[in-house]
Amino acid sequence: MPAAHSCTAAGLAALALSIAAINAQAQSRIPATSPCAAIPHADHPSAYLTNGAVDLVLYLPDATNGYYRSSRFDWSGIIACASYRGRTYFGEWFNQYDPMTNDAVTGPAEEFRAADGMELGYAEAGATGEFIKPGVGVLQRVGDVPYRFGTVYPIVDHGTWTTKVTQRSVTFTQVLRSKLGYSYRYTKTVELDPRQPIFRLRHTLVNLGQKDITTQIYNHDFFMLDHATTGPQDVVKLGFAPTFDPATPSALRVQGNTIQFLATPDAAHVAQGAFSGFAGTPGEYRVQVTNTETKTAILQTSDSPVTKAYFWSTAKTICPELYTSIHVPVGGQQDWSIRYELQAGDK
Repeated sequence: MPAAHSCTAAGLAALALSIAAINAQAQSRIPATSPCAAIPHADHPSAYLTNGAVDLVLYLPDATNGYYRSSRFDWSGIIACASYRGRTYFGEWFNQYDPMTNDAVTGPAEEFRAADGMELGYAEAGATGEFIKPGVGVLQRVGDVPYRFGTVYPIVDHGTWTTKVTQRSVTFTQVLRSKLGYSYRYTKTVELDPRQPIFRLRHTLVNLGQKDITTQIYNHDFFMLDHATTGPQDVVKLGFAPTFDPATPSALRVQGNTIQFLATPDAAHVAQGAFSGFAGTPGEYRVQVTNTETKTAILQTSDSPVTKAYFWSTAKTICPELYTSIHVPVGGQQDWSIRYELQAGDK
């Protein structure tokens, strides 16, 4: 039977028991032999999905006890663990965990970020006014300075989160109604294929407000293949031939549509930068990250056109970031999806 919980700033105490029950149920169902049975910080609200071959553990949005409670990334769809044939694909890439740190999050973490660097309502808000970050809520400015994604902004209103859990899916819904003219219903479903090592992120954004919603969304991913150190064994293949601007980062080499690591990223070997090469045509949104030694790989695709691209990596994680444009007029809706295929030397 499906389990569900809702999360509002006013009703968190009343929901504590049901959330704890969902979390306890999730932890008890994970097989002891699964790599997902040993994830860190397993005491946060979570859900466990399986199709018999793939195990997924997802953290649930919760303003009091949630794994991620900061102001940068979408609170829904954060995967603590994905395992297939003993291989793993995500994990904690950062050195110190704090739920209020903007980047203390596991993949695939998504962020709504406006193309002009000014989030919804930010320019009109004034030095201490309010603005909107879909997937997070209503935030408060902290000064008369440009928006910075690395800043932790106070969250004034989380909206209302509802989570529905079944054996192979979790559906997250956030409804936010603000006095700023921006209101929406945002739904994301993470769904495991019944048989194959595939899961999908299905999104729907409905504009309930009086202003158009225009922004972008990208997936930071934070890939970690078997928690191995990033290095020359790692290859990233895209659906187009990338060109870095102004130059290819020193830790990378580009050949056609392939990016290969020459060294482990560190202070002397840079592995980040914006890149182009896409034309907005079907099939370009394609990323395959492969460890050529272990043959562990993950393939990410979408039917959305690529509108912006950035590459970021450290010694612990690989992050090819492809953006999708979002424009939802008043009363309208936009749907998009991302597909992930887990590979363990089988393809």
